[in-house]
Amino acid sequence: MAPKPRIVVIGAGPAGLMAAETAARANCAVTIFDAMPTPARKFLMAGRSGLNITHSEGFDRFLTRYGAAANWLTPMLADFSPADMRRFCASLGVETFVGSSGRVFPKAMKASPLLRAWLARLAMLGVELRTRARFVDLTPSNEAIVEIEGRRAAAPADATILALGGASWPRLGSDGNWSDLLARRGVALALFRPSNCGLAIAWSEPFRQKFEGRAVKTARFSYGSRSVAGEAVVTRRGLEGGPVYALSADIGAALSAGRAATIAIDLKPDMDESTIAARLARRRGKDSFANALRKAIGLGPLGVALLRESDQAAAARNAPDLAALVKACALPVTATAGLERAISAAGGLRREEVDDGLMLKKLPGLFAAGEMLDWDAPTGGYLLQACFATGKRAGAAAAAYATRA
Repeated sequence: MAPKPRIVVIGAGPAGLMAAETAARANCAVTIFDAMPTPARKFLMAGRSGLNITHSEGFDRFLTRYGAAANWLTPMLADFSPADMRRFCASLGVETFVGSSGRVFPKAMKASPLLRAWLARLAMLGVELRTRARFVDLTPSNEAIVEIEGRRAAAPADATILALGGASWPRLGSDGNWSDLLARRGVALALFRPSNCGLAIAWSEPFRQKFEGRAVKTARFSYGSRSVAGEAVVTRRGLEGGPVYALSADIGAALSAGRAATIAIDLKPDMDESTIAARLARRRGKDSFANALRKAIGLGPLGVALLRESDQAAAARNAPDLAALVKACALPVTATAGLERAISAAGGLRREEVDDGLMLKKLPGLFAAGEMLDWDAPTGGYLLQACFATGKRAGAAAAAYATRA
């Protein structure tokens, strides 16, 4: 019997694991190398607050979340769709449900049960996982060179798949150092930049001490022409949360261009400005500023404090001006969070550098998947979905290449 084609996967995150499973099911001998002591650390971190695995919205709308990258991601997302993701989870014994926002979660709300079942299945398929093995270079024939316990050696393969992640949360393994290695070989890359990240806001010390860790709930956050409803958490440095992440790319671009950026919060999105003004006009003289806002429009202490952070003279404003402030509480943003704390990173390997199977055109036999590629998406299940989909595409293409080799 002829030996099986050999596939090496570098990186044991979702994209790498999906590439490995796909190649193993195509009758390839697969070995995964990962630099960390345990696999899928960022995946596990994402599951700490409830693993948002994908989204249930209509597929056409789903595709729009990837911006210009949707043009080339569409075939891959069609081949491994949100419905396929749910079936994949079910095949591992992990039941999923659709939340009120349309996001899809495992019933256990954790990544660990899914990962354990997946690793067990990969082992049954004959996939070998080797940890503490760092990718350091490529051979002239585009095989990976890995370092294990201080010793470097080539990892012989008929095809190699890189699934090394972007550059966000580097302490979890995705440090982006691979970009210099590929750039030296003439591969074009888009610079990494933080995406889906928090915003830095210069809170006053009394505000920070009192409200750090509290959530701004049932609000609408806006920047420019974009507006996103939801909640965000006050942190020591500023704001974190889904609506903030969705606006962070545009805000970051403005700050990078030297422009000022201000996020506006509608603290009462279910009330129009004229209604708020009319209610505030009935304020009784004996009521304090905070009590007047609580009685008139139900605004709590955090909302009142945000008005003061936005405008130190807020308490002295007349009813129409105060109503306008409630509907657009403006907070100057001093910076976006860096790559070390961003949920994801935009940038990476440019689309024109890979073919439709995600093989690098300048480095035959070398494939890439996941956040290494230059695409971006908001939180909400879109990031993981594209990592899985590109992993499947790279795994299938690498297996086909290795079989022909």
